[in-house]
Formats: sequence, structure tokens, C-alpha cells
Amino acid sequence: MKKIVIVGLGLIGGSLALALKGFEDYKVVGVARRQATVDYALSHGVGDEATLNVTAALREADVTFLCINPEDIVAFMREHRSHFKPGSLVTDVCGIKGAIMEASRALPPEVDFVGSHPMAGTEFSGIEHALTDMFRGAHYIITPREDSRPENVALLARMADYLGCRDVVNTTPAEHDAIIAYTSQMMHIIAVSVCDDESLFTCKGYEGSSFRGCTRVAALDVDLWTQLFSLNAPALTVCLDALLGHLKAYRDVIAAGDEQRLKKMLAWSSDRKRQMDLPGPDLLS
Repeated sequence: MKKIVIVGLGLIGGSLALALKGFEDYKVVGVARRQATVDYALSHGVGDEATLNVTAALREADVTFLCINPEDIVAFMREHRSHFKPGSLVTDVCGIKGAIMEASRALPPEVDFVGSHPMAGTEFSGIEHALTDMFRGAHYIITPREDSRPENVALLARMADYLGCRDVVNTTPAEHDAIIAYTSQMMHIIAVSVCDDESLFTCKGYEGSSFRGCTRVAALDVDLWTQLFSLNAPALTVCLDALLGHLKAYRDVIAAGDEQRLKKMLAWSSDRKRQMDLPGPDLLS
């Protein structure tokens, strides 16, 4: 059997190891840094095998998923460049693509790299929160290099279908990072900013579904999101500048008591949301 090696058995890596079991003629092997994680994977069926020996696993991997933090991915590809199996496919699941795609240049030419980003996750972290259906209905974004092999791009698309993803979107790293800054990273900034308010704890018991929905992702993985925000700073600051302008516009019209202007602004924004929810092509299609 061929082998899919998943480096990093956290929430996403663990979910991949669960969901890819049985895919075509591949065996799924998880690689972790701690024996406790390996033991959990083996006892809970997270993948077919689990190991601490990353070098041995890479040498036998036909496909390698890098499911660790972005800065760790960059360092990992440099450190292990000579350990990847010649002719194999290496990919990642990172929410930032520009820095990862650039770092992939460290790999030898006989190793193919295709960037990818399954748009799925929860506010939790760790292998114990991994879910077999994590990716069901999610977008699977692929950012091939100009020299990526078509057969490997097609292989990732088949994997995405096996995972239950809603669709596969091919795009460039720059477009990915600009859109993700708006659709994901800015939403996390909004969530943590709301939780920064000094009145947060006095509101306990008064939270409605809108508050819970807005702040759901605020309990984030600090190290991961620090890296994601920092590595995508140019695109994210553009989005935040635009958001600050929109917030100020609403603040000013409310402070002025201009109800007619407020109605027009609300009607325009709510109509855009309704249009976004209509069936049709997605933003990333």
C-alpha cells in the first residue's frame, strides 16, 4: 500500500487522519512529537499507524500533509528537505499561503509541492477534539506552484471529495491570503476585540445567540493565530483599515441621530448579506 503521512496530529491533522482512512490504496500514518499523542491515536483509530519517527515516515511517504503551525512548516521543510521520498507529493493545511509557498522552494526538485487549505476547524485544539466529519461541506482551497504536477493536483481534489468537501477551489497564494484575511482572520480579530471590553464579565447571563456567534472563535490557539496574523499582516491591515472606516461611519450616523441615513445604511448592508446567501457561485469560485 502507498502511504499518506500526516505530520502533526492536532485538531486538523487528527481529523485528516480519521477522515482519510480507507482512501483508495493508501495507508494513513500519523507523526507526532509526544508519545501520549501517538498512544491516543493508536487507541482511538486516528489513522492506521502512528509514530514519533518523522524521518523514517517521510522516507516512505507518497503523500505528506504538514499539519503544524506555519512557522514550524517553514522550518520543517528546510530541516527535512533530504528526507522526503523522491517523486512524492508534499502539501499543507495552513491558513496562510504566500509564506508557505515561498518556503516550499527549499524542497528538492524531485519532490512536488501543492499548497492547500481545507476551510474547516473549531474553536478547540488537540487530537482529542479531532472529528471524522470535520471537512464535510467545507471549501478545499488549492494553490499549486507553476511546476506542480497535474496528477498531484488531481489527487488532492480526489482526497477533498473523499473528505466530503463541498468543492475544490484553485487560486493563487496572493488571492488566497487577501480573501482569507477578510473571511477568516478579520473575523477572529473582531471576536477577540469584543472580548477585550471591560464589561465582558458583567454581561454574563445576558448573552444572546448573536453574542455567542460573534465571539465563538475568540478562544483561539494563541501561538497559531499570532503566526497567521503576522505572516499575513499586509493583507490583514488593509481589511482592518476598511472595517474601521465602516465602524466609524455607523458610529457617526448613530451619534448624529440621523435615522433616515441609518436606515439606508442598514438596508444596503442587509441586502448585500441576503445576496451573499443566495444560491450561486461562491466568492472563491
